[in-house]
Amino acid sequence: MIGSDSTHYGMELIVDAHDCDPSLMTRKKIRAFLDLLITTLDVERAKPPFFWMEDTPIPHLQGLSCIQFIKTSNITIHTLDITHSMYMNIFSCKFFDRFAVEELVRCYFKTSKVTFRLINRT
Repeated sequence: MIGSDSTHYGMELIVDAHDCDPSLMTRKKIRAFLDLLITTLDVERAKPPFFWMEDTPIPHLQGLSCIQFIKTSNITIHTLDITHSMYMNIFSCKFFDRFAVEELVRCYFKTSKVTFRLINRT
């Protein structure tokens, strides 16, 4: 439930960030970002994050992916090496401050080319 509105079960923030600093697309840097994001969302990790690297010879599929289970749902992140892009979905049954997340993404990944879409889940 989001706030006092019982018609919503949760919220999902979809993030498409482009022209990110490529030095931030590593496991170590994504893990550090997740630490900041968990604090910003004020949620609790359910397990450590799970990472995998797509090492296909197809350039537009190469990148790092990560899923972080949280007590209220999950966070998924996919990077795309060829375009220095980061795609993220945050789904949570707990309300969070989307604007704080948006600011964190812009600052951390050093990008101004980013879109955010919010979906209220019913």
